[in-house]
Amino acid sequence: MADIRIVDVIDAEAFGLVPPCADPAFDHRTCDYWENAETGSRAARPSWLARAGEGRDEGVRAGTVRRTSAFNPFLEEASRTKPAFNAFNPRADAGGGGSVAAPADNPFAAATDNPFAPPPRAPRGPQAGVPRKLALLQRGLGVAGSHAKVLLADGVPAAYAQFGPLTAYPRALALRDLYPQLPSSPLPAVITCVATAAEARRMGHAQRLVEAVCADLAELGFTAVEAYPEPGAPADATSAASPAFWQAADFAAAVDDPRFPAMRREL
Repeated sequence: MADIRIVDVIDAEAFGLVPPCADPAFDHRTCDYWENAETGSRAARPSWLARAGEGRDEGVRAGTVRRTSAFNPFLEEASRTKPAFNAFNPRADAGGGGSVAAPADNPFAAATDNPFAPPPRAPRGPQAGVPRKLALLQRGLGVAGSHAKVLLADGVPAAYAQFGPLTAYPRALALRDLYPQLPSSPLPAVITCVATAAEARRMGHAQRLVEAVCADLAELGFTAVEAYPEPGAPADATSAASPAFWQAADFAAAVDDPRFPAMRREL
């Protein structure tokens, strides 16, 4: 039996493990199909893999990004305005961290750390000089953790999955809007992509990876996860798998549409 290891794609080293698509016309490492509902593409774009400081500008030129600063879909408002002082976190300065002392008359200030509260975690976000896709995957690190995983079989990348909060994927939001019968509160997480390297198929790797993703999402507090497969699409031309794949992973057909079905699993 192969030695299985699952790695979260949170940095450049892990990003380098993402396996190639079976069809070289596509590339998980440059795909922004789900993140960009208007002009997103699954196409292979080698220039997007450059670790240049202009990586984000490249996205602007390609028409895929309209913001000049790093965009966090979960903390958009907070990224624009920061309070000068947080009464409930007296150690935080206006920049969101640091060791600025609290005013003496602050009733919430404490002389020592709270032994019952976990230590504050520094926010994590997109890093400069990384491939465009990695920057997209890093947007929610400080809020919802990893957005992608790679499964290694005997040290060789065999399967890939992309997932996260529904709000991180505008195309999934747009597709879901077609079906008002789907539960709207609380919003589910979504698995947008699952794919297996051509030489590693029919070994159960993708199913194992989906189980790991669902376990992580449940730990984060999500109560359901959805996927939106493409019925009839060739295996090499889709990363959303088929309804049969999701049924085998304990998903049920929440919307049994012949063109755009929605599969759902309660966590």
